[in-house]
Amino acid sequence: MSIMPVCIIESEERMEKLTLDEARRLISTMITEEHLILHSANVSAAMEAMAGYFGEDKEHWAAVGFLHDYDYEKYPDDHLKHTEEPLRAAGVPEEDIRAILSHGYTICTDVEPLSNMEKSLFTVDELTGIIQAAARMRPNGIVDMELKSFMKKWKDKRFAAKCNRPLILQGCEMLQMDIKDVAGIVIEGMKLHREELKL
Repeated sequence: MSIMPVCIIESEERMEKLTLDEARRLISTMITEEHLILHSANVSAAMEAMAGYFGEDKEHWAAVGFLHDYDYEKYPDDHLKHTEEPLRAAGVPEEDIRAILSHGYTICTDVEPLSNMEKSLFTVDELTGIIQAAARMRPNGIVDMELKSFMKKWKDKRFAAKCNRPLILQGCEMLQMDIKDVAGIVIEGMKLHREELKL
């Protein structure tokens, strides 16, 4: 514990923005369960794709996506209550911390998504779960998944029922985008990382 202040100072000095390597390092200190690591990777791929759509920094958005569930494994009933201070101490920029907190809006935080990055994270968090479940049911996984086949699963509320569809639609409304458009972007983004995502 005595060396931690030194590490914190170094982090604050060097981190201008969150990188994917740093996000992976930070998440590895808190998350060990494979399904949660996969979820982080799914959201990261989705955020990279959304960044491309908005003409933003793909790696930066991917990094924020990878880190979004930082405290979930250790504090599932107190999610995002053990995120802000540790990430700030590690030198993560305030903009990125705010984005991470905003994905819990109306569920476990009152941080409203305002930027396109925040709105995207709020939306794709649950959406990737339905896409992942749909891909796993297909012989070729996500490789040849088309939007039309995904939308059939989307409309079946019994499929991946734990994924919060109203929340996803709320996010789409924030983005002023149709669910078909967001899902299409995310599916293509996840295809690019299908090996890492085991899809």
